[in-house]
Amino acid sequence: MTQAATAASSPPRPTAAASSDGRLTGSKLGITLAAMCGALMAILDISIVNVALSDIRASFGTPLDQIAWVSTGYMMANIVIIPMTGWFQRRFGFKRYFTFSVVLFTIASALCGLSWNLWSLVMFRVLQGMGGGAIIPTAQSILFARYPREEHGMAGALFGLGAVTGPLLGPTVGGYLINIASWHWIFLINVPVGIAAAALAWKHLDQPGYKAPKERIDKWGIGLLAVGMATLQYVLEEGNREDWWESRTVCILAVIAAIALVTFLVHELETEHPVVDLRVFKNRSYAASTIINFLIGTTLFSSSYLFSLYCGAVMHYAALDIGKVFLAAGIVQLFLMPMIGKFGSRFDPRKLMVFGIVTVSLSMWMTGHLTNQAGFWDLVRPRMIMSIGLGFLFVPLSMVALSDLPLAQRGNATGLFNLTRELGGSIGTAFMSVALDRATKTHALHLRENITPYSQLAVEQLGAIKARFGSQVGDPLAAAYGALQGRVAVQALIRAFNDGFLTVAVVFFASLGLILLLKRPGMGIKIEGAH
Repeated sequence: MTQAATAASSPPRPTAAASSDGRLTGSKLGITLAAMCGALMAILDISIVNVALSDIRASFGTPLDQIAWVSTGYMMANIVIIPMTGWFQRRFGFKRYFTFSVVLFTIASALCGLSWNLWSLVMFRVLQGMGGGAIIPTAQSILFARYPREEHGMAGALFGLGAVTGPLLGPTVGGYLINIASWHWIFLINVPVGIAAAALAWKHLDQPGYKAPKERIDKWGIGLLAVGMATLQYVLEEGNREDWWESRTVCILAVIAAIALVTFLVHELETEHPVVDLRVFKNRSYAASTIINFLIGTTLFSSSYLFSLYCGAVMHYAALDIGKVFLAAGIVQLFLMPMIGKFGSRFDPRKLMVFGIVTVSLSMWMTGHLTNQAGFWDLVRPRMIMSIGLGFLFVPLSMVALSDLPLAQRGNATGLFNLTRELGGSIGTAFMSVALDRATKTHALHLRENITPYSQLAVEQLGAIKARFGSQVGDPLAAAYGALQGRVAVQALIRAFNDGFLTVAVVFFASLGLILLLKRPGMGIKIEGAH
């Protein structure tokens, strides 16, 4: 048996969290508000910036190939910190670590709003990403630690409100703030929210019996993880813009990411005090739930990316109008999530997840049949169905994944759980970006092959367009050919979008097979809301 296998089969090593029961005390309401404000703020900031990139570019006079660093810098820092949060929670305790993360995020947000050029903004976005990456999984851990096991459904629902609605509301909030003020306010709006979250956390969070661990710091693990995740995120974020494997930089960083992450996995299985305890994946339900969570991230972020582009490129919606579509569709979750958290225990969570997967897949199938003749509610309807499906999916998934884990493992497990959703989003968006470009070119080529003097449909279309131009142009036939080529380009783009949505639908529907690997948590336990 290898060292790695031996390590993997050995019992979990003691952690700091195990030195006490790890339970949090203090006002449940105060802690809940602190966690929800922090999580929503951090998650919202992932998507809110996207609608402001054009305004930021115009403000700084930034070249098109550099503006993406505003998003890339944040996500690189975000995705490096997330898997380390379990270790930081053990090292510093929930109160100090969560409050520090919120304060860091708040200060960085203020600096982003006051930035004077592109690279100052990118630097402050990296700091913001470090705080945001810590806030998201720590907020989830705090809710599960403060709520008793029989109320974990509500804890998952409260966190889910931020995790799921954040990407949906980001374009709306961002578009509105830019419309009434300027792009600076998409960052400055975080300041009062962050101050409130930090104050609530410092006042109400209490972890009796907490003792800082005396374990050795896993410097190699931290270093390998930071290098591996940062380079991987760069490849995913910038690959398409740099033409993937045609770029020497992308190729080199992809190799570095692979070597660093493989070395990290081997090291973590062999070291005595790992920064990320991978043995949590021995829990079958957690492992299967993590894969489903990865596919949720893929579906949620890639579909939001495609849908925003569709509304802009095909429907010619402005940023604020796109935001209104997302808002109308996502508002249902504000009512659905708490209801599922309170009453979901009356049903097998696996059945709720089946309903959620089928519903989300149906919404993607509906979106995959949209045309450029779609009205506002034609766009809202499938997104609303998706919101309903995610509500029925996210809450029971969190319960199945985390409720049956030992308390000492939950901090580490929540970090990895959230990491998979972020990775799924990055990989899914990168893949769809490439697929959309290639599908558009393929469909355009196929459609243009049918524009010949021998095609009756093409002749009829040209005749109708030519007749509309009449004597208004010097060469009506040439103008008709140009107009017909424009129609072909639009049709090719629509077909490419449809292919993307249908691909997401099929992939996500296939995740139904993973439900068979899940065990029902807490048989007979009643899940009630917060009180």
